[in-house]
Amino acid sequence: MRVQWVRVGLTLAAVAVLVAQVGGCGQRTVAGSPAAMSDIDTSDAGGLPVSNDGPTGPRSGAPDADLKVEGTTGSAEDKLATNAVSDLYDYWDEQLPKLFDEKFTHIQRLVSYDSRGTAVQICGESTAGFVNAFYCGGNGEDAIAWDRGVLLPGLTKQFGAMSVVGVLAHEMGHAVQFRLGEKSSMTQTTPTIVREQQADCYMGNFMRWVAEGKSKHFQLNTGKGLNDLLATVFFIRDPAGLSARTEGAHGVAFDRVYAFQEGFRNDPKRCASMDAHEIDGRIEEKERNAADEKVGGQVDPSDSKILGLLQDSLDEAFKDNNAEQPKITANGSKCAKGSSTSPATYCPDENIVGIDLDALKKIAKPPAEGAEPGAKGAGIGDFAAFAEIASRYSMAIQKQIGASLDDENAGLRTACLTGAWTRFTVDKDPNTQDGKLHLAVGDLDEAVAELLQDDSLIAADISGKQVQSGFARVEAFQRGYDEGSGPCTEDFA
Repeated sequence: MRVQWVRVGLTLAAVAVLVAQVGGCGQRTVAGSPAAMSDIDTSDAGGLPVSNDGPTGPRSGAPDADLKVEGTTGSAEDKLATNAVSDLYDYWDEQLPKLFDEKFTHIQRLVSYDSRGTAVQICGESTAGFVNAFYCGGNGEDAIAWDRGVLLPGLTKQFGAMSVVGVLAHEMGHAVQFRLGEKSSMTQTTPTIVREQQADCYMGNFMRWVAEGKSKHFQLNTGKGLNDLLATVFFIRDPAGLSARTEGAHGVAFDRVYAFQEGFRNDPKRCASMDAHEIDGRIEEKERNAADEKVGGQVDPSDSKILGLLQDSLDEAFKDNNAEQPKITANGSKCAKGSSTSPATYCPDENIVGIDLDALKKIAKPPAEGAEPGAKGAGIGDFAAFAEIASRYSMAIQKQIGASLDDENAGLRTACLTGAWTRFTVDKDPNTQDGKLHLAVGDLDEAVAELLQDDSLIAADISGKQVQSGFARVEAFQRGYDEGSGPCTEDFA
């Protein structure tokens, strides 16, 4: 987070589009009793049952695809990418004629390169040092290329093979747009952010098909497998402060996860319908940028002054509940009675939030600029650490209304209340020096990334048991962020 008068920042995404609505959100109260049942199904992921039973990754024994690929070495990374393209061909060969009355023509040029090795010219650009995967079309070019040297092994190491498949599914989504043109809301003047949101959505379409068991080469379970795929977008999001209206903008992770989920829930026609009007109405970080925020670095979660400001922020956000608000206590994340969780724990008998400063500092340490995905010791960022503390603070609010603290609805309420607090921290007026903590560039993405971690508490009950579905975690967090704290206790009975 940032202290408005110190201008220290948390890094990554901003939420300027919602600033005008913060007042109403901040004044919502969670007092009362839960009444309505949630429409978020924790056993469901976009219409498929959530399960960790099935495998995720390449199918054992499936023959490798035989496609012409320039520069291939026959490495495991090249085989993975080629098999992904082959299955994407199968999917779009079926979908374009069925939904758009168009034949899907295959990519003219597939290229494998090593960003550390001999440069290759693709679409007039050199691949030297270009750690990426991309599609380019127009002016006689129709190519998909990938960096087998750094990008693909890095993604595989951090997130597994399906992250590579997801990245190539996104690039194939651009090829689909190019072929559909106006049928995919594409013109010469279509903003980049629209193209990228659609491509993420088309990726979701394909991954749904894989999860349904229709892919020749890959499998995807809807538990950890899908959660890990959602987490991948944190590392392929836009850098901190890049305006959504900037040429080349892909969107922050909050936006990208939404688009992917829309594709996973729906068929490609939904993705094709995403246009500039829709996306401009919901996208984050339209105008705000890192320079505007004057970001000065990461906040130290072990700084007693910063922890005091965090306490004040949480107390103010939930003051209308009239609960006895818990005190944040650096005691190693321990409770005098009962079990505890790390890196933060709620102790109902003592009404404290115990925290482990060393564990929180590890989470707060951001990945180094340009670091290989999966680098040892890399954290997420300081807002991820503060969101963990906020999640345990929310337990006191839930206790006050007599809600259960040890079931899945407690996990959903926790995610929702953490989202509501996140929204509460948005500046109403960035020009006012109020000495409080406020959401900085990148914070929202850090919360989403932490939310999807295997050991995160942001969507967990008092004992640390997570909501299994990453879809449900994100939806609950987003509900609190978009609507305030009221629905958090009203919806999750």
